[in-house]
Amino acid sequence: MTVRPATADDVPAITAVYAHHVEHTLATFDLVPPTEADRAAWLAAHPGGRHRVLVAERDGAVVGFAASGPFRARPAYDATVETSIYLAPGATGQGLGRALYGALLQALAGEGLHRAVAVIAQPNPASEALHRSFGFTHVGTFGEVGRKFDRWVDTAWFQKEL
Repeated sequence: MTVRPATADDVPAITAVYAHHVEHTLATFDLVPPTEADRAAWLAAHPGGRHRVLVAERDGAVVGFAASGPFRARPAYDATVETSIYLAPGATGQGLGRALYGALLQALAGEGLHRAVAVIAQPNPASEALHRSFGFTHVGTFGEVGRKFDRWVDTAWFQKEL
């Protein structure tokens, strides 16, 4: 497996991975799968540095991505990023997420950031375990703040000092 910065050529694969999570999981609160144009614009808004996208590639195919982006739009939040990770179906439980997220966090360590924040829809014990393994701590849970698949969903908030 190779972890590398995402390029425009990765947009179809990134779109497919994310669309799977929109349609089948609680990992995102998006309700409509993005188009490739949507994901291309999203990727362009993550040029590197503090806001970047890395992909995991295995046997020539992108099987997941991890991203960091703005936590909030106001300038006082500039030293904080929100991180996320998505793997393709069939790519979980093989260490790919650990390698991919580890590479993202390592890259962010040199960017002068203070804090990374992750929001995990509940329940998701695998994501919680991944985040805890990288030193994220649970700082609170918002009850029933999202609605997806005809049910209310809680979100657990995690943070890590960078």
